[in-house]
Amino acid sequence: MAELVSEREAKILRIIETARAKRPKFRDAHITMSHGAGGKATTSLIEGLFVPAFASPALDAMADAGALSVDGVDLALTTDSFVVKPLRFPGGSIGELAVNGTVNDLAMAGARPLALTLSLVLEEGLAADTLREEVAAIAAAAREAGVQIVAGDTKVVERGHADGMYICTTGLGRRDPRAVLGPDLLRPGDRILLSGTIGEHGTAIMLARGELGLEADIESDTHSLWPAVDGLLDAAGPGLRCLRDATRGGVASVLNELARASGVAMVVREAAVPVQPAVAGAAEILGIDPMYVANEGKFVAFVAPEHAERALAALREVPGGERAAEIGEVKTDPPAMVLVETAFGGRRVMDQLVGDPLPRIC
Repeated sequence: MAELVSEREAKILRIIETARAKRPKFRDAHITMSHGAGGKATTSLIEGLFVPAFASPALDAMADAGALSVDGVDLALTTDSFVVKPLRFPGGSIGELAVNGTVNDLAMAGARPLALTLSLVLEEGLAADTLREEVAAIAAAAREAGVQIVAGDTKVVERGHADGMYICTTGLGRRDPRAVLGPDLLRPGDRILLSGTIGEHGTAIMLARGELGLEADIESDTHSLWPAVDGLLDAAGPGLRCLRDATRGGVASVLNELARASGVAMVVREAAVPVQPAVAGAAEILGIDPMYVANEGKFVAFVAPEHAERALAALREVPGGERAAEIGEVKTDPPAMVLVETAFGGRRVMDQLVGDPLPRIC
């Protein structure tokens, strides 16, 4: 019987592998909220429409920030937009989120954040005090992250067209010479590290909307990730293979993106993934897997096995990283897929997010 089950499992994995090996195509007739959720619909939009249209080596890398060199200086450039609802939530606000989300994309590219540009789209009727609060939040977050706001723009749209305000950013960073990162560097045996507990940001946003009748003491994890990356580079050096922050679509989406990009397999130990009890409880009530819930201050790191212990210790020394954990390992088969070893001893495929369980979280 065990042999039959094994053969059946292998057949199913081959079918999934064949389907996922095909390049996503964008065939939808209209844009839906799922296209912004970080899952399958987002992948089809980006890889099926944007990347072919704007083809370049930087875009083909599908990294959090584009790499470029100017007069021998290695730089990273990223852009982002923030449409979170509500504007303020436990643990942060749209202004703080805009700064941290942008500098974190630079950090994931191994770049020390240097400067930001800022574009504000304001809705007619927005309270001036709300705007002042967000300007102050942006300034404070920029100081904390060590970046300057060097340029900006302001637009005002008619009442009912912007949910108060939207923020668009561009971030510039200098690539650290210690950082040689990319999905193509992943090797079987590499360890998968998670920088801390997951799911706080998406859960905090969901509860702040007050639509579900749930209450819990959960705050967003939004903060700059460069200090943690700096520590990792010191601890692991060339053993640090790849970084990716687990924002839209959560840790599950990040692992799937990197497995597809690198062609390796990944095995995650479900019991090793750190989750706050309040987040786990809210997710269970709502029928959501915390692995798919957005974060704004957590990332996944892939490290050569001989450097994993030092890298994990470095993460745990950074405030907010006390519960950093090794959650899995890079394997050879099945290629381009992520498997989960469940707490009951079984295995299941962890696929990309389908649909949009938590819209407008960043």
